[in-house]
Amino acid sequence: MNAIKFGTDGWRASIADDYTFENVRYCAQGTAETIIAQGLGSRGLVVGYDMRFRSEDFARAVAEVLAGNGVRAFVSKVAAPTPVMSYSIIPYKAGGGIWITASHNPATDNGYKLRSAYAGAAAPETLEDVEKRITAAQERKQVKTMDYAQALRQGLVQEFDPTEIYTEQLHRLVDLAPLRAAGLKIVSDPMWGVGQGWFTGLLNGGVTVVHEIHGERNPLFPRMRRPEPIEENLQDLFATINDQGAVAGLATDGDADRIGFADEHGHFINQLQVYALLAYYLLEVRGERGPLVKTISTTVMANKLAKLYGVDVYETQVGFKYVAPEMLRVNALMGGEESGGFAFRGHIPERDGILAGLYLLDLMVRLNKTPSQLIEQLYALVGPHYYGRVDRPLDQGEKSQIIERVRAARPTQLGGLRIVNIQSEGGFRYLLEDENWVLIRFSGTEAVIRVYCETSHQDKLNALLNAGLQLAGLPVDA
Repeated sequence: MNAIKFGTDGWRASIADDYTFENVRYCAQGTAETIIAQGLGSRGLVVGYDMRFRSEDFARAVAEVLAGNGVRAFVSKVAAPTPVMSYSIIPYKAGGGIWITASHNPATDNGYKLRSAYAGAAAPETLEDVEKRITAAQERKQVKTMDYAQALRQGLVQEFDPTEIYTEQLHRLVDLAPLRAAGLKIVSDPMWGVGQGWFTGLLNGGVTVVHEIHGERNPLFPRMRRPEPIEENLQDLFATINDQGAVAGLATDGDADRIGFADEHGHFINQLQVYALLAYYLLEVRGERGPLVKTISTTVMANKLAKLYGVDVYETQVGFKYVAPEMLRVNALMGGEESGGFAFRGHIPERDGILAGLYLLDLMVRLNKTPSQLIEQLYALVGPHYYGRVDRPLDQGEKSQIIERVRAARPTQLGGLRIVNIQSEGGFRYLLEDENWVLIRFSGTEAVIRVYCETSHQDKLNALLNAGLQLAGLPVDA
């Protein structure tokens, strides 16, 4: 049996291989023991799920184990986005939450995410404790359970609908009336996931019209490699924008905690640009102040905006298990990462693709600009920035060899740019002249190695990505 380990955001595995009801129950047993040891068992846990294959049944199995351990389970009646479920921790004053979701992973996978009482990703030390208890439960082959119907009768399972309280929170955070009255034509792509119906429900009914595609449950995620809102997976969104004459497109990943953004020409606005636009919206348009938190794979445009507006920037390793605690520590205005996940002060320290999408639309309406015009305005402040990422499948046996190869290499330049510093926490990041950078790191959720680059020199982007691939001993792109 493979050891269950939590990666960048939870445990994910192939359904019917490692992701089985038996292993999910072991995860729930370990979680229940950790919550009880933390003195939070009496507060219970919220349990939610996405639209993947049998997610609701895995969630029920989790609830049965929690009940068997005397921990109340607040179980969602409906498949719901991760931020919707996370927000529900607050009004229930729960000790945390468990979400059955594999987020953006391929259709063959499912997953298990943990959230803490502060409604954000559980901290690394909590996850380590849960892992140890899961392993112990596997070794003794023991899980405490209670039949779901019996748990309902005894009040150890309580079913609820999380959508209303979350919708009320959105109305507190953003005035939707001007968005409905703006006469925008928007295309929404929930990528067959739990984001379906959210933008249409919130924004239709006025002059603005939201046209939704891929808005039904289909665990196979057809017409895309996986439900991740990156350029290669959004060709239907881009085509629909052009067909409909829409002014923008919004995409949410499988569990709707990430946002993808497209302009009026059906062109992708990358995740680093979106981070910068959201920071600009909060700092300039809303006039708010506070630190920005970003991962090492996220844009230096944040640093440039921070200098302009007199705020601090804090960097973390990749993953909201690092971002969320740091946001709380410094009372951050915003936290985000390259994957398209963003969290905001006044809400919860959790990635929220729905709120991020509304903020982007509000930015458009308040400045009366299209997405491409917003990018032009951003670049007038911080200069043009060009971003690329290359993902390569990885044989786990190769990982240690690649790490040693990269660690041993001591280049003085990459792609013709001088190396200013090399950092090795959470990956290998090469800081280059002119505030350019290249990062080599292993995915925490998939068997993939990634090479990232952000540069102010458009003509050097491919050369820099290839230089990173060469350092890792991988074949370069043509």
